[in-house]
Amino acid sequence: MARTRRNIPTPVEHSGLLVDNVSKSYGAAPALDPVSFNIAQGERVALIGHNGSGKTTLIRIAAGLLDASTGSVHIYGHAAGSLPARASLSFIADQPTFYDDLTLWEHMEYVARLHGVDDWEQTAADLLGHVGLYDRADDMPNRFSRGLKQKSAIALGFVRPFDLLLVDEPFVGLDAAGKEALLELLALATENGATVVVATHELSFVHTVSRIIALRDGRLVYDGNTSGIDVDGLVRTEDPAGEHDGERH
Repeated sequence: MARTRRNIPTPVEHSGLLVDNVSKSYGAAPALDPVSFNIAQGERVALIGHNGSGKTTLIRIAAGLLDASTGSVHIYGHAAGSLPARASLSFIADQPTFYDDLTLWEHMEYVARLHGVDDWEQTAADLLGHVGLYDRADDMPNRFSRGLKQKSAIALGFVRPFDLLLVDEPFVGLDAAGKEALLELLALATENGATVVVATHELSFVHTVSRIIALRDGRLVYDGNTSGIDVDGLVRTEDPAGEHDGERH
């Protein structure tokens, strides 16, 4: 159901997502201190942090939608924002937007054809059925509720091929069935070899990963495994990783 791209030549030595000394400031106000980490191909990672911690800023820089003040991001060896990087990643935003004059089905066709998917109809139908929107395919998604918009964005994110999936707070507004459907799609993407990075506080996802990257006030405060980790504490406390601040272990 989820599509992964394998027609972009990529040197095997490159990681799925490489963040090197990336920072972002708006005037004199720092939104993201220099952050560095390396996510391997096929790895599934939860990016967590309180509101305003820098998660969305970092995700948008990686997606090529925002320029970093310092540092660089590479996606399978390609600079973020470049055509090869954009072709290899799918991004699901926390506030999805849609065209006013296109139905959900027309959105699916547009995204699929834009990325060269020839057999898009069955894939689109399967995805819409999976997230519970098959009967709403002819409706305008810009008129949907918050939860239905999120389900629409999820279907659109998976209808195209990708090697890297970046997702920002996808569980907000989803009902239980929607959360379960998304978890299944994320697991399938990883099984198909894609790198998956999800910014979220949703424990049902965090418990499916082996690695957490935590930000606080724009600073990387934890990068490590999930064993014995209090996720709420990572978000709340001033120095959640203690002496392991910023260290992968």
